[in-house]
Amino acid sequence: MLRRLLLSIALLAALRPAARAAAPEDSLYVRDIERVEITGTRPMKEIGVQRTKLDSIVLRDNISSSLADALTSGSTIFIKSYGRATLATASFRGTSPSHTQVTWNGMKINSPLFGQVDFSLIPAYFIDNATLYHGASSVGITGGGLGGAITLATRPGDEEGFHMRYIQGIGSFTTFDEFLHLSYTGARWSASTRLLCSTSENDFLYRNYHTKEFETDADGNIVGTSYPLRRNRNGGFRDIHLLQELYHTFGDGSRLSIAAWYLDSHRGLPLLSSDRNDEKSKKDLQDERTLRATAGWERLANGLKLDLRAGYTYTDLRYERLQDPEGQGNFLTMTDSRSYVHSLFARAGAEYALREKWLFTLDVTASQHMVNSGDFSLIDNTTGEYVRQLDDRSRFELSGFAAVKWRPVPRLGVALNLREELYGDRTTPLIPALFVDWLASKRGNVVLKASAARNYRYPTLNDLYFQPGGNPDLRPEQGWTFDAGGEFSLGGPSRSLKGSLTFFDSEIDDWILWLSDGAKSGIYTPVNVKRVHSYGLELKVDARAELGRRWSLRFDGNYAWTRSINRGDPFSPADESVGKQLVYIPEHSAAFTAQLQWRRWVLSYKWCWYSTRYTMSSNDRDHLGYVPPYFMSDVALERLLSCRWADFTLKGCINNLFNEEYETVMGRPMPRLNYSFFIGITPKFGKKQ
Repeated sequence: MLRRLLLSIALLAALRPAARAAAPEDSLYVRDIERVEITGTRPMKEIGVQRTKLDSIVLRDNISSSLADALTSGSTIFIKSYGRATLATASFRGTSPSHTQVTWNGMKINSPLFGQVDFSLIPAYFIDNATLYHGASSVGITGGGLGGAITLATRPGDEEGFHMRYIQGIGSFTTFDEFLHLSYTGARWSASTRLLCSTSENDFLYRNYHTKEFETDADGNIVGTSYPLRRNRNGGFRDIHLLQELYHTFGDGSRLSIAAWYLDSHRGLPLLSSDRNDEKSKKDLQDERTLRATAGWERLANGLKLDLRAGYTYTDLRYERLQDPEGQGNFLTMTDSRSYVHSLFARAGAEYALREKWLFTLDVTASQHMVNSGDFSLIDNTTGEYVRQLDDRSRFELSGFAAVKWRPVPRLGVALNLREELYGDRTTPLIPALFVDWLASKRGNVVLKASAARNYRYPTLNDLYFQPGGNPDLRPEQGWTFDAGGEFSLGGPSRSLKGSLTFFDSEIDDWILWLSDGAKSGIYTPVNVKRVHSYGLELKVDARAELGRRWSLRFDGNYAWTRSINRGDPFSPADESVGKQLVYIPEHSAAFTAQLQWRRWVLSYKWCWYSTRYTMSSNDRDHLGYVPPYFMSDVALERLLSCRWADFTLKGCINNLFNEEYETVMGRPMPRLNYSFFIGITPKFGKKQ
């Protein structure tokens, strides 16, 4: 792979004179045109909705970026990462990862076992549209989003003809990334194939603040201490993703879409910085193979839109813990946990617009989950052989949704959403959501919004049936969410400024928490114990400007202040968690992305910051009670080249520019200063110069 990279660099150097001759920069010119005014109405579907759409710059940062990276730099969501290329979950408005619902092409992809999504396993280059629905707005997407919902989608290409793009990357820690995208778009048919392969030794250096080394003099007296440098152990990974899409548009305007996404991942789970074991004597491994497939048909005619979808998900997840007590290379299987999940999905929806004042929506979604899970490392005391023991569970889920949206006058919009859900033989109470928006000023497009919703999240299969410890008597988590805020937009095509400010307040009862029964058996069991009050504000700013002389500037920034407080009753007289911030929820977080472009050069800078995260519910400030705040800076420089037969991109990235030493989760070190380089090739395939 390194040889191919060097050959590509040599090829680009040879093509540089031809590129200048084929597309001289000085041949470009700017011409002033008459002013054009564009007016439109606000979409009925967005009445009162608080949403954030991730910018394409964030999604297409580079092929090594996951959706976790995109959410960190492009939203107010806190991503709790256990290390590079390890589990990354989302905390939306101070809630837990299972309170963030995620859909892909309309199909929910939260694990029925754990209720969460690992965003480190979603390549940003495989997502064309990513939208965040905050708080009450998630009711229109799916139930259970006590914090919010994220919708991910793919789409057909816009430009007709055959297209190919290949990107190769090389980075620190023996990291290699390769991405290939083949697509064809015709009058009726469109097809796309994407392939991504990432491998890395992931053996970065970090300073271990959980180990102290002592310096002694000739008499054995301690004269100094220091924290040693260590390498990340057992962190190597190999991820392969394949996405196939097919679209067809019929003569009546309806469209058929099919998408299949296959993931094959092999990852070592890095040892904790406090772990005294040697990598040669202990290994934690995680293997996952997942297939997601969806098919959809939609038609719009005479104000009526019909949407039919079906999908299937298969996941084979394996976790192994291996140990070699003697250090001779003879590893013994201590844990071999496996889970097999089959999920079927079907959805039927309809929207009807009555003139310009009414929009009616009906939607029914059904899912069937079948799960087999168990530990294959158990040994039969009689035969001495490993026992294949699996626990089989299944659950049927049904969700019905109805909405009516009304705009009596152009400035005012009102919407009412109703959702009802069934899981197994139980149902949740009715889930209502009310939205209002008001165009306060046409100058600046100032829109005021408010919403209120009640929501429920039913327990996961692990919460109910995990052996040992599952609790089949758990109640659904329930909460009320209120939002109020406004947004504005100024400027035109050459310069624009957009912004929004939202205040939120939510109460969640019957919060599910896994607790130990103490000295009885040490087994953890989920119980409905907590009452959580979450409130705060979210601020977002987007600015773009054409500066003249072929200079342009883009800026996207956001900030969140989040208080997520435990208002429940104490578990015991010694419980100090009541009235304190929930663990691993930062009170302050901020991020921005800036991009400066001149001719064919592009300079990008990303910055993010998280305040202190507590690791103990008592919010103790000792060295083990919190994770210190940190900020992160990444910079990238990209050069665009062109010749008669292809376009090229050269991109260099410096991550953690200021060599910050930080952790997102205690004991899980993150990389210090590191580099990556990417080459992209896009053949023109017969296009005229």
